[in-house]
Amino acid sequence: MSDSVKHECGIAFIRLLKPLDYYLQKYQTPAFGLNKMYLLMEKQHNRGQDGAGLGVIKLDPEPGSFFINRYRSVKAQPILDIFSHVYSHFPKEKLSFPDPEEEAAWHKSRNPFVGEVMLGHLRYGTYGKNSDSYCHPFLRENNWMTRNLMVAGNFNLTNTDQLFNHLIALGQHPREMSDTVTVMEKIGHFLDDEVQTLFERYKDQGLSNREITHNISEELDVARILQRSARDFDGGFVMAGVLGHGDAFVLRDQHGIRPAFYYQDDEVVVVTSERPALQTAFKLKSEEINELKPGHALIVKKNGKVTESAILDPAPRASCSFERIYFSRGTDKDIYCERKNLGYQLAGRVLEAIDFDLENTVFSFIPNTAELAFYGLLKGVEDYIDQQRLEKIRANPGMHSDELAKLLAFRPRVEKVAVKDVKMRTFISDDATRDEMVSHVYDITYGSVVAGKDNLVVVDDSIVRGTTLQKSILSILDRLGPKRVIIVSSAPQIRYPDCYGIDMSRMNDFIAFRAMISLIKSNGKEEQLRKLHQLCKTSLNEPAPPNYVKELYEMFSAEEISERIAEIVKPDQMKADVKVIYQSIEGLHNACPGHTGDWYFSGNYPTPGGNRVANRSFVYYMEGNNSRPY
Repeated sequence: MSDSVKHECGIAFIRLLKPLDYYLQKYQTPAFGLNKMYLLMEKQHNRGQDGAGLGVIKLDPEPGSFFINRYRSVKAQPILDIFSHVYSHFPKEKLSFPDPEEEAAWHKSRNPFVGEVMLGHLRYGTYGKNSDSYCHPFLRENNWMTRNLMVAGNFNLTNTDQLFNHLIALGQHPREMSDTVTVMEKIGHFLDDEVQTLFERYKDQGLSNREITHNISEELDVARILQRSARDFDGGFVMAGVLGHGDAFVLRDQHGIRPAFYYQDDEVVVVTSERPALQTAFKLKSEEINELKPGHALIVKKNGKVTESAILDPAPRASCSFERIYFSRGTDKDIYCERKNLGYQLAGRVLEAIDFDLENTVFSFIPNTAELAFYGLLKGVEDYIDQQRLEKIRANPGMHSDELAKLLAFRPRVEKVAVKDVKMRTFISDDATRDEMVSHVYDITYGSVVAGKDNLVVVDDSIVRGTTLQKSILSILDRLGPKRVIIVSSAPQIRYPDCYGIDMSRMNDFIAFRAMISLIKSNGKEEQLRKLHQLCKTSLNEPAPPNYVKELYEMFSAEEISERIAEIVKPDQMKADVKVIYQSIEGLHNACPGHTGDWYFSGNYPTPGGNRVANRSFVYYMEGNNSRPY
């Protein structure tokens, strides 16, 4: 049921710590690292639908040979396309070599994607540009091996324009103003500076250029480069990078907004955006996997030394709660429990909404991503039923056996009321015909609801724009003839833009914002909009403005906004009553205590750039500007 929300990107990094012949001998394949990379990317496929990319760096290459190779794809199945290309470089028949070392050397010299350092990326484009040139990893190339840089990440920066101007002040001419290019050039500048400083030092000591190159690769201070590069980044990020000679890093923002997990043993160092991907690919227990600490970088030197180094000043933790609600796979043990708890938190309010009439209420969920929250809601309802049983038995210890059996047998009614027809594609462009086609994307289960008598409770993980509800889902459910449809969102009302990785940037897209504006207008308070417009416009030049848009939401209760949302999304021809119940922010924090980043719900941004984005988004709304506010 959820409207399409652009996901966050995903990364996968692998560094092989042993010589290639070790893996060939132990695992009987020269593609051990690539096979693992394929698994890591496929198991995070939910994080990227627009494209993917893979980069490989070979350690200690022969002079004159390629040591950085990359392939990116925006085809319908980009991961499949990438690895079909990668595996096409392997010989179709097994070759015979006298020893594994010679065979490994043969593959490394002839196959562009056999190497020791691999960086994979899954892209969900936030700018709507869908060509392989916009897919990570990005490359900054140079004839000096140590000055080559390959970067991929899961991030959005709010101050790209400021960083862009800083690069110009340094004398650079960046080819475009995007956060990815800006980040790469910023790191690249300080990488160049560090290399040049070391070069001059060793030159003064009388070393030859080849000796200098070797020493630079050994002594390059990656932590220092990152500290100088990232100190003025404003945003949420996990950035992975590999230098041409083999040093590598994964850097996480100081608020821990974007997720990153890593595993290390004597064979590999691996980093991913989601923990279950590591567990599946390497058959690990969750306690064997580490979370990369906020503000830290995992640094892997060419010699295999691994450190987790503090890079950015400590800041209050604000890990993305939407990651728990929607983005990451629910197979993570903590996310599994949290999503069920989100549903459990809503049981009391749902019971009140149906007047505790469980005999005439059907429970269901749309889409499949809401299934875990649905289980949690059912558990809350079942706990209520158990309590009612206990009280009735205590009040009537001599209850007749038939009545007791009926009491013990009662369960909440659960039905699969709608099934998405995955074959349907809304490719028609004119609105009227398209809306008619959309209304058939879901097949309903006829007879699952008693017409005119039953309440129908449907759990969703989030309601962002409300478009799908209004144009298809509610009309579809109304065909079943329920007395009342209650839509339950396991997430709170999305009121503010996200600027740290999710493509939710335009305030007028949000049904909660449109409902609030509707309430302001119906209460004759338009003057508040005009005043706030000027206040927000003035604030755009302030270094650390507050989020002024919060003042508008404070004029109404969450319940008032939910009621107006129900009025907006209810189709004109719909016969059943409609009620919308949202998770409370308190319920969210109770369910996900370790992930307090809730700015899209509360407006409490962890960085100054977030407040500027919220204020700018409101200015754009008032001025009819449909541009992105960051």
